[in-house]
Amino acid sequence: MSFVNRDIGLDLGTASILVFVKGKGIVLREPSVVAIDKSTGRLLKVGTEAQKMLGRTPGSIVAMRPLREGVISDYDMTERMIKEFLRKVSGFRLFKPRLVICVPSGITEVEERAVIDAGMQAGARRVYLIEEPVAAAIGAGIDISKPVGHMVVDIGGGTTDIAVISLSGIVESTSIKIAGDQFDESIIKYLRRKNNVLVGERTAEELKISIGCVYPRPDEKTVEIKGRCLMTGLPKVFEVSSSEMIEALEEVSSRIVEGIHSVLERTPPELVADISTNGIIMTGGGCLIWGFDKLIHSKTGIETHIADEAVSCVAYGTGKSLEWVNEMQDGTINLSRRKQMRE
Repeated sequence: MSFVNRDIGLDLGTASILVFVKGKGIVLREPSVVAIDKSTGRLLKVGTEAQKMLGRTPGSIVAMRPLREGVISDYDMTERMIKEFLRKVSGFRLFKPRLVICVPSGITEVEERAVIDAGMQAGARRVYLIEEPVAAAIGAGIDISKPVGHMVVDIGGGTTDIAVISLSGIVESTSIKIAGDQFDESIIKYLRRKNNVLVGERTAEELKISIGCVYPRPDEKTVEIKGRCLMTGLPKVFEVSSSEMIEALEEVSSRIVEGIHSVLERTPPELVADISTNGIIMTGGGCLIWGFDKLIHSKTGIETHIADEAVSCVAYGTGKSLEWVNEMQDGTINLSRRKQMRE
C-alpha cells in the first residue's frame, strides 16, 4: 500500500517505534531493534523479527537497540532502521514525506541535530521535532492551548518525561533516564541478589508485564520462571510473587515520584492549583505497571489517571501535530514556537 506524499509522525522510542500516517492513523508498531551481520555490516532484520533474536544470536550476528535512554546511541543503525520502517509504510514514493519526530524534553542540541539528520538521511523532505510530554498531552485529548495547567508523566522505555503544560508550551519539565528498561534491570538485579539466579531481559520484561507492581495488590500473584543458577550454572525453575516485585521496583519507582515532586516544587502556584483540580495524566507503556497511579496519588495527594491507550498517546499526539506542520519551523521542538495556534 502506498501513501503518496503523506506527512508522517514518528514516535521514536527506546523500546518501540510507532508510525502515524496522516489520514490513516497508526500504521506500524514495532520494537526498535535491528539485527546486523557483523562481517558484512548488512541489515538482516528490523522490528519484531530482530527482537526475537535478542540474546539468541551466533557470534556473526548482532541484535541491538540503536536508541538508548531516549536518544540515538548508534547513528548509522538508527538511520537505517528509520529508512526501513518508512519503506514499510510508504512503498514507492514519488515525493519525500515531511516527518514529525517526538523527542524527550531534556534533549540536548547535539542530540536534536542527530535526530533531524537521521530523519533527513532516511528520506524525509523536512524534519520537525515535538517534545514527548506535549505530544502525549495532545494524544491524551488535553486542550493544551488554554491558560490552564496540566501535568503529564510519560514513562517510556528509556526516559520518563514529566512536564507541566499551559498555553501550548512547557512551563516546567524534567526528563529522567529511568523508565521501562531500568525496571527490567532492577528485576534482573533483584533476582540475582535474592535467588542467586540469572534471568535475561526478555524474562524480566515478561515478569514486569505479568505480575509487576509498585503498590500492594489486593490479591497476591505468583508466577513460575526459569533462569540459570549462579551456584551450579544449571537451569533452575522458581516462583516469584507480586510483593517481591514491589521490593524489586521500589527504588526506580520512588525516583520517578521524586521527579514529579521536583517539577511541582518549581511550578507557579496557580498552575499547581489547576493540576490539583485536573489531576495528573500518565502515558507511556511504563505507566501500565500495576498500581503506578495509586502510588503517585498516595505520595502527592493529587488524583492520577492513566490515559486511554496510554502506549499510543505520544504517537497520536505526534500525528495530530501534523495538522500544524505548515506553521512549524524546521527543528521546532515546542509547539508554542509556532507563529499561531490553529484552533
